[in-house]
Amino acid sequence: MAARVVTVAFQGVEARPVDVEVQLTGGEQKFMLVGLGDKAVAESRERVRAAFAGLGLAMPGRRIICNLAPADLPKEGSHYDLPIALAVMAAMGVIPPDALSGWAAMGELSLDGRIVAAAGALPAAVAAGSLGLGLICPQASGAEAAWAGETPILAPASLISLVNHFRGTQILSAPDPGQILEGGPVPDLRDVKGQESAKRALEIAAAGGHNLLFIGPPGSGKSMMAARLPGLLPPLSPAELLETSMVHSVAGLIARGELTRARPFRTPHHSATMAALTGGGVRIKPGEVSLAHNGVLFLDELPEFSAQALDSLRQPLETGEVTVARANAHIRYPARFQLIAAENPCKCGHGGVGRGACGRAPRCQIDYQAKVSGPFMDRMDLQIDVPAVSAADLSLPPPTEGTAEAAGRVSAARALQAERARASGREGASPLNARADGEWLETIADPEPAARALMARAAEAGALTARGWTRILRLARTIADLDGAGPVGRLHVAEALAYRRVGLRAEG
Repeated sequence: MAARVVTVAFQGVEARPVDVEVQLTGGEQKFMLVGLGDKAVAESRERVRAAFAGLGLAMPGRRIICNLAPADLPKEGSHYDLPIALAVMAAMGVIPPDALSGWAAMGELSLDGRIVAAAGALPAAVAAGSLGLGLICPQASGAEAAWAGETPILAPASLISLVNHFRGTQILSAPDPGQILEGGPVPDLRDVKGQESAKRALEIAAAGGHNLLFIGPPGSGKSMMAARLPGLLPPLSPAELLETSMVHSVAGLIARGELTRARPFRTPHHSATMAALTGGGVRIKPGEVSLAHNGVLFLDELPEFSAQALDSLRQPLETGEVTVARANAHIRYPARFQLIAAENPCKCGHGGVGRGACGRAPRCQIDYQAKVSGPFMDRMDLQIDVPAVSAADLSLPPPTEGTAEAAGRVSAARALQAERARASGREGASPLNARADGEWLETIADPEPAARALMARAAEAGALTARGWTRILRLARTIADLDGAGPVGRLHVAEALAYRRVGLRAEG
């Protein structure tokens, strides 16, 4: 007797089809599992045995050969338990032989026959739908898998309920998609007193999706302002919501099938390794750059991150994706994020001026800031000094403008960018100025002669790299959009140039 069930193997957010083939043959009673599975897959044999025993079902007294095909594709994870169990049952005749022909399956088994949630239900459902199949998944994952659209979903709580469904003694209803959450309350910019230049930079970064670095002493409000950036950003579009949820599904971060339209805001500690930031580990899980896809990655205490970890971000900052290369696999994850960072001017925090000034300035500042490489800094569109807040600022009443007013201007600027993209037939590409390049950037920027001459003088003075030239054009376009989408003028370029160099980096 032989049977076949379709399941999936995850490679990044892509779910590739895998055939679970089971054959019962004569010879010694033995359960053999082949097909390049990892430790968790090998342990499926014991979980399947125990689940069968929990149902009062004996394993056949014959040799069981289970092959996971294609055999050269690495298989990882516990979600192979359910398809293996179903294939064995079909080979034994417990389930009608043709019952599984229109289904793929994934899920982990407990020892008593319950089907336990496994990561990746959403991309598995999308992959099953592309193959013209439905998906059988755990009940706890049904609401998540139901977001795949037209793909039929079965979400049993236990193995016995699934068997009864296929034998016609019980009917399982299709699960409903989980809720869409709009996100919780966000802190308001009205809480920040003073720092008008930094608030302006934060608004520009939000409007165009630009990378931003705050430099200032402890207590000046750097982290406070970064935490208020999500309130300025619009919610995820339907396409962005699906992209982001696919990554979070593979990482096992979706609970009860609930998706959120709030943009991700990831804040890894400065002790994070390169693998934690870019992805990796034994099963090559997505890193912080991918978990921040379509959202914000905030790196506080930037120079305290290892140089290797920071430089590993250079490629995803340019391409919007990260490729994790291993000896047996190359896994690609999306990583289109906005980078916000904060740092002190030197090791002791205060730099060379004000209360607590460093006695080793400016050498201490140069050495401390040199921990971050020049190529990494070249990818920061805005670099803004955040001075210590004075007592006079703290005694002032709350500002009249807060998050709502700034978010309105950001929304208007982003609407202009989206309209330009639609008018040019670029619906599939990101409309944000921070992603514009090539002829498209030259078309939308097209600076006035005086503005272009100012950029040329900056480049001739050695203050701009080729990448810096492109980023200045993008930044100036965003500043012009905040002013009402007129042509990029000399004032817009001058402001953009002012944000490219701060502190001692122009000297270093």
